[in-house]
Amino acid sequence: MKLNGNAVKPGNVIEHNGRLWTAVKVSHVKPGKGGAFAQIELRDIRDGTKLNERFRSSETVERVILEESECTFLFDDGDNLVFMHGETFEQISVSSDMVGDRAAFLQDGMAVTVASHEGEPISIDLPDTVVMEVTEADAVVKGQTASSSYKPAMLENGVRVLVPPHIEAGTRIVVRPEDSTYVERAKD
Repeated sequence: MKLNGNAVKPGNVIEHNGRLWTAVKVSHVKPGKGGAFAQIELRDIRDGTKLNERFRSSETVERVILEESECTFLFDDGDNLVFMHGETFEQISVSSDMVGDRAAFLQDGMAVTVASHEGEPISIDLPDTVVMEVTEADAVVKGQTASSSYKPAMLENGVRVLVPPHIEAGTRIVVRPEDSTYVERAKD
């Protein structure tokens, strides 16, 4: 699908220079001299490299529509993560580099969204939040309540997060996998 250069919005996936890019930031610039253009920050879908590009309204870019499917996480076999397609029950194996640090938050049977282009998986979206158990938490330092203080804690998957002082080992908490941040205490 062709788009005018100034019609690209953040989140759109476009094909440019033979690669797939996601528009991260878009700003429209109208210089005092010359025609208006869109300054777009692009991020390569496969390797994460960034590129700043200018598109005039007269230029067209190819917008790519990714196929999204619900999949279930099955297991980690070292270098690859194995998922099962929700409708076809076909197993999909992807490199653990595609998920990155978020792979530590994958749990058996977790539902994820796999975006693919021409049958090849390109990105994996985990749920916005996951419930994890705190295995160890530092003791609270008495008198350290003047500001909103957080203390380090270790989760069952080996990831360190900052939690409020009232969270102790054995507590189940809700964590955001995108940036490994504490959200709230899990409701039992």
